[in-house]
Amino acid sequence: MSSGEWKKKCEDEWGLQGAPMPDNVDWRSVYEAKPFNRNLLKNSSPYGVTKDGPPPEPDLPEEPDRGPPRFIPDGDFSGWTTSSEVLPYDTSGIPAGAVICALPQASWFTMEQMVDLKAEGLWEELLDQFQPEIVIQDWYEESQLHEFIYQLHVKLLGADKSTVIAEHTVNPTEDRSVYSHNWKEVSHVFSGYGPGVRYVHFLHRLKNQFLNGFWNTMFTGSSVMINPNK
Repeated sequence: MSSGEWKKKCEDEWGLQGAPMPDNVDWRSVYEAKPFNRNLLKNSSPYGVTKDGPPPEPDLPEEPDRGPPRFIPDGDFSGWTTSSEVLPYDTSGIPAGAVICALPQASWFTMEQMVDLKAEGLWEELLDQFQPEIVIQDWYEESQLHEFIYQLHVKLLGADKSTVIAEHTVNPTEDRSVYSHNWKEVSHVFSGYGPGVRYVHFLHRLKNQFLNGFWNTMFTGSSVMINPNK
């Protein structure tokens, strides 16, 4: 197929009528990259679970874990850059003079990825002029560990990877007055974000806790997708 035929194939299959499609783009490579309507994040479910079923119930240890506390959950986190932040003990609400045998120790587990939009098949004219929708989605577990168990921060970055063109932050508060153990959806659509976007930085943090065993908050189905819609 000629370059023009690959260009027409991209235009027809993705509904790009009206989008800038310059002749200097390698349209065969764009078509083979399939940049639209697919997840651009790697390893979107490192815990091996999906949102199609309820989160697994935690395994209760037969005996309390008396060893040193741990703060890193089990999972295959390939494709993610991870870090852990151990939080100070929370002594609020403890009456003066009370005898304390053990306190839970909480930590944030952070996972992040950088998506290179041009490397994924998108071209500069499309990003700068047409500005297709960039759709973010994530699912996190109602672990009941704390009223703050999840944070999301997504940034659209320029070519230097430091200029923030648009961003979206989520920091929900959990209602623990009624027990619930389901997946909760977080989503956002970036549109009309302006020219210059070349990268998407996706970062979320989930809270873990150690008290006679390790308890964590899981996530699944994280995604960054490009819709061929203006």
